[in-house]
Amino acid sequence: QVQLVESGGGLVQTGGSLRLSCVASGRTVTPYTMGWFRQEPGKERDFVSGISRHGGNTYYADSVKGRFTISRDNAKNTVYLQMNSLKPEDTAVYYCAADRRYTLGGRIDPLATTYDYWGQGTQVTVSS
Repeated sequence: QVQLVESGGGLVQTGGSLRLSCVASGRTVTPYTMGWFRQEPGKERDFVSGISRHGGNTYYADSVKGRFTISRDNAKNTVYLQMNSLKPEDTAVYYCAADRRYTLGGRIDPLATTYDYWGQGTQVTVSS
């Protein structure tokens, strides 16, 4: 089993920045594709970004492309999401997730149902 714990959320003004961290425990997540999702109340959980096992491939939702950067430190079993130029529409609970499938070419799946392990989420609120 893998446990994921997110941190780094909070309240920030429009245009500000936050860095989310996701620390994994229980076993190494080095073989896993890692993803970040977000969810607003009453809405579905949406894909934000993903990173392949060794960090060679990354994938971003169009809404965050150019503003968010995903990275991972496999030695620390940690994944990060650097969020810059934040907008009020970025307000949501952000979740870290792990996909334990082996995928050829480092393909990253944006479907939430693909991911096997989830954190408890961290709230990000962007004020206007």
